[in-house]
Formats: sequence, C-alpha cells, structure tokens
Amino acid sequence: MASKVPAALLSCAFLLLLGAACQAAAGHYSPPSPASCGLKVGYYDHKCPPAEAIVKSVVRAAVRRNPGIGAGLIRMLFHDCFVEGCDASVLLDPTPANPQPEKLGPPNNPSLRGFEVIDAAKAAVERACPGVVSCADIVAFAARDASSFLGGRRVDFDMPAGRLDGRASNASRTLDFLPPPTSSLPELVQSFAAKGLSAEDMVALSGAHTVGRSHCSSFVPDRLAVPSDISASFAASLKGQCPASPSSSDDPTVVQDVVTPDRLDNQYYKNVLAHRVLFTSDASLLTSPATAKLVDDNANVPGWWEDSFKVAMVKMASVEVKTGNSGEIRRNCRLVN
Repeated sequence: MASKVPAALLSCAFLLLLGAACQAAAGHYSPPSPASCGLKVGYYDHKCPPAEAIVKSVVRAAVRRNPGIGAGLIRMLFHDCFVEGCDASVLLDPTPANPQPEKLGPPNNPSLRGFEVIDAAKAAVERACPGVVSCADIVAFAARDASSFLGGRRVDFDMPAGRLDGRASNASRTLDFLPPPTSSLPELVQSFAAKGLSAEDMVALSGAHTVGRSHCSSFVPDRLAVPSDISASFAASLKGQCPASPSSSDDPTVVQDVVTPDRLDNQYYKNVLAHRVLFTSDASLLTSPATAKLVDDNANVPGWWEDSFKVAMVKMASVEVKTGNSGEIRRNCRLVN
C-alpha cells in the first residue's frame, strides 16, 4: 500500500467506492453521492477561504500546549458521529429545554475534552466569515489536524466538508451507539456496521488508542480484577497506578500507550500483539483470525495503518451528515440558533 493517499481518493465522490454512510431521506443507509452526501474537499474555498487554515492554527497551538488535547479532538469526532451523525450534537450544552445533552452522557462526561479548542476555532472563523462555517465541519477539521500534528506527515489527509449542525442531542443515546471499552469483537463489529463502517475500518480507527489517557475505572474491573490476557508486567504497572476499586473520588488516568503516548503511530497494534493494552475491546481484536491478521499487518507493514486510518477517518466523518433543511449553521457551537 502506498504511503500517501491522493487527495482525489478522499473526495466525497470516492466515498461511493468506499461505502461510507450518509443518512438517506428514507432514514436508512446508502452509499453517498456528492449530491446526497453534500460533502466535498475544498467546500469553503469560495465561501470562506481561510476557514481550514484558521482551524489548523488553533489546533496547532492547543496540541503544542498539551498533546492530550489532540487525542481528545480525534475522539470527539468519533463520539459526535456515532450519535446523531456528524452534526456537532456532542457540543451542545445543557439548557432548561434540554437538560441532558450528549456531552453529559456516561461515555462523554467527564472524559471527553477539547471543547474549548472548538470554541476558539469557531470564534476565530466567525470573525473571518460570520455564519458560514458549521461547528460540525470544525469538529471534523480539528480531528484531521490533530491527527496530522500527532502523527506527522504520515497521517496528513484531506477532509471533505459541507456538514450542517444538528438540533437534537440526548445523553441517553450515547449508551445506545458508543461501544464501551468492555465490548467483545462481535459487539464492536456490530456497532461499526450500524454506521456503515467495516471491520477493517473499526480496526484502523482503534489505532487512535495509541494516544490519550484513560480513567482507571474504564479497565480495572474487567482487566485487572479478574483473570485476563493482559501481560503480567503490564498489569503490575497498572495496579501501581490505579486503585483496586476506582470511584468517582479516586479515579486517576493512565496513558493508553506506554511506548509512544503522544505520537499517533502504529505502536498500538504492537501493544495489542504483546497483550499490553488497556481495554477488553482492544484485546478482542485478536479473537478472530481476520482481525488478528489486520492487527499484524498494521503492526508490521510500513504505511499500512496510516493509509487505512486516513481512509477510515474520512468514512467515519461522513456518517449521517445533515444537509439541506436537516440542520443549521450555529452561531455558537454550544447552543442551537
């Protein structure tokens, strides 16, 4: 596999061949066309020429201050797209009319981070081009830029745009669609298939676990408190950092990748093979010959994971996008207009 995915390959038109999922008018999934998907590379070239550069500049500054924010921005795209589609619904704050939006759902609160970066990027874009750039596109651009800054040129890719912002956000739906870290392989495959993503996409996107941190409560009960396949030396290290029974008042975080914690690379797959990963969902990738082969390829074939990740990110960022009358361009990412 080539080490660089051509920009044309990642255009909205090519998503036809990739089988990414946009939401059809009838409410079911179908392969998108540029007309039905509404996304294209360079969408803001005439509407707001500096938009992507502005977002990139804000993300660059944030990641330089704290690489963990980059991991949070990549995760934010996943958590947004899997609930209500890629429509910035995860950004909405609680209001009297909607006291429990997505950001307060258990998978997001308190661990999801990077909201202030999106706010800063939106404010800067609004100063340049008021009312033109959606929060949903800013989330997608920020995830792309964070991937590039954490992964270097190996993880550079174009991100099609043209999403609108959604008006619905419900904390309870996060549990319906976001797979927990205790997921088995069949559960993971089913969760991703429900969004039009393949097992190959799921394995590639799991590689984002090579950056960021996790609360001990996300893995201690099912990985350290009971017998598991986790490496004995790795388990001992984790037990030295985590309480035996994490609680809301005692739930520290640990890095997800102890080898290259601030670099987006294929080390995650080497950790999976060495049984030095935190989650049941990570370890589950070795429980079928097909996904185990993908893990091995991602770990050992130069450029294989980077190219797979870039394509999978673009596919994920096209899930159930809102266009036409189905959304809006928010003035404030935290509130509907």
